[in-house]
Amino acid sequence: MAGIRLTPEEPEMPVGTPPRPQLPASVAGAGGGSGGLEMASDDERSVAADSWSVRSEYGSTLDDDQRYADAAEVLAAAAASANFPSAASDYCSSDKEDQDPGDVEGSMLGLQSYWDASYSEDLANFQEHGHAGEIWFGADVMDTVAVWTKSLCNIIQGGIPSGHDSMKSEVDEQLFSNYPVLDVGTGNGLLLQALAKQGFTDLTGTDYSEGAIELARNLATRDGFDSIKFLVDDILETKLDRKFKIITDKGTLDAIGLHPDGRAKRIMYWESVSNLVEPGGIVVITSCNHTKDELLQEVEEFSKRKFGKENMDEGAGPASQIFRYIDHVRTYPTIMFGGVEGSQVCTVAFQRM
Repeated sequence: MAGIRLTPEEPEMPVGTPPRPQLPASVAGAGGGSGGLEMASDDERSVAADSWSVRSEYGSTLDDDQRYADAAEVLAAAAASANFPSAASDYCSSDKEDQDPGDVEGSMLGLQSYWDASYSEDLANFQEHGHAGEIWFGADVMDTVAVWTKSLCNIIQGGIPSGHDSMKSEVDEQLFSNYPVLDVGTGNGLLLQALAKQGFTDLTGTDYSEGAIELARNLATRDGFDSIKFLVDDILETKLDRKFKIITDKGTLDAIGLHPDGRAKRIMYWESVSNLVEPGGIVVITSCNHTKDELLQEVEEFSKRKFGKENMDEGAGPASQIFRYIDHVRTYPTIMFGGVEGSQVCTVAFQRM
């Protein structure tokens, strides 16, 4: 997924921006926003979109005012034709009545219409100027995720216990290179290119936006990564019929959570991911909208829904877990907020049981 770009004349922004105006999201113990969607003015939407912006080295040649106007027009047309879609899930009604503290307010960034318009512009930018578009969360985070994901392959091979500093462990490249990797919500596909540079060869990227997939294919061809496969697919209603050793997500779960039915759709997300990753495989989630502890809690709640709360009581053992926490990136820059230390982006790894 990609965010709103700043114009080239604007100063460079630091890697990672807090999506919650009240509190940088990855500060340990952070709370959440409120659920539901409130219609905002164009100015308010612009401010909210800017709070998600991470400037890439490519910049933008288009005027931000025009971009916001185009996005607002798309949303207005969608709202006029139908109500916001509800999640096709058994959890919808009960979830709305029982809001989680980690929920965030709905946003235009949670709608496919927004991303279709965004990637349509990115594709036009590429065709006219050769720009690749955004690096979601910045190039430093992307490269860190790629290197760190490679280091996690020792866990699949049984070489690293949970919580160990995986970055210091050497990986047997002959074993991991053919591991099938899926990047959900791949956007322009640049994370997959970074993973290819680390030695992965069986790479697949999916996105529900056709414009994103077309852009990713064009970039992969231009940059010499023709072997990467790109498919139009919605992770919430996936049509994929294979399993993967590794699944990566850089910002997709964040965007899903910003849909008006975000909480229910996040449950659908974990359902799909749990079916797509092989037993013993790993899922690497990078988020700026949830802390590590919030992601751990979300995964635990998902297991409780699948197995029943009574089977998840203390002492039930790992047999009733769908995912177990492995590790998180410890090298991101930290900040202090309200006397608590944390980072604006977190990357957390889980292993499928």
